[in-house]
Amino acid sequence: MRIGLITDTHIPTIEKELPAGVKAAFQGVDLILHAGDIYTISVLDELEKIAPVLAALGDDDYPGPDDRIKPKHVLKLEGQTLWLTHIRYTLLPTPENNNKPDIFVFGHAHRTVVESSDGVLYVNSGSPTFLSYQRGPGTVGLLELNSGKAEARIIHL
Repeated sequence: MRIGLITDTHIPTIEKELPAGVKAAFQGVDLILHAGDIYTISVLDELEKIAPVLAALGDDDYPGPDDRIKPKHVLKLEGQTLWLTHIRYTLLPTPENNNKPDIFVFGHAHRTVVESSDGVLYVNSGSPTFLSYQRGPGTVGLLELNSGKAEARIIHL
């Protein structure tokens, strides 16, 4: 399974729309996970033209009702447990899952992270529009899940 990762799009405050490179980077993905600070639902609608989308509620998001957005998603994908939230420190046991996930996808920091610690793969794809809080081309991520293994990489737009 191939998953597109995106976070901190900040549209329309930083950019008017998603950078063109996002569509090319996500070509052929099975799912897109947005780790919050979406700002406008139209971003999710645009991404959904590529693949199904789930999103974490960011600390700057006030989207109104949308089934795609939750403070935290707990997903079982290809034998792996994946948590999607906006802020990394939300790694706390929950009623739906008392264990740590295999993969923790988050945003908020506007910096890329791909690291393993204590059996958990942490991934922050940065921001396609506001990486390191600087306007301009940023980053997205790709997560490959195969036979119980997970590999993530960052793509510079």
